[in-house]
Amino acid sequence: MYLAKIFITRRRSILDPQGKAVELGIKSLEIDKISDVRVDKYIELKINEADQDSAKSKIEKICNDLLANPHLEDYTYKLIKE
Repeated sequence: MYLAKIFITRRRSILDPQGKAVELGIKSLEIDKISDVRVDKYIELKINEADQDSAKSKIEKICNDLLANPHLEDYTYKLIKE
C-alpha cells in the first residue's frame, strides 16, 4: 500500500483568478508586502499496489486522465510506502 501526495499546479502563464482574489483579500487586511499568490490543488489518496512501479503507473493515469487539465496544469506527486 502506498500513500500518494499529488500536487496540481496551474501553469505560470495561465491567469489565476482565485489567487488574485486571495491576494486582494490579504491586502484588505493591510498586509501589503505580498504578490503573485497562486491557489493550487493538493490531493491525497491511498493505492493498494504491491510495487512502486505499478503504483506510479496508476497515479500517472489518474493525474493525466482525471485530476489535471494537461493544457492548463502540471502535476507532481510523492509516493510513500505504508
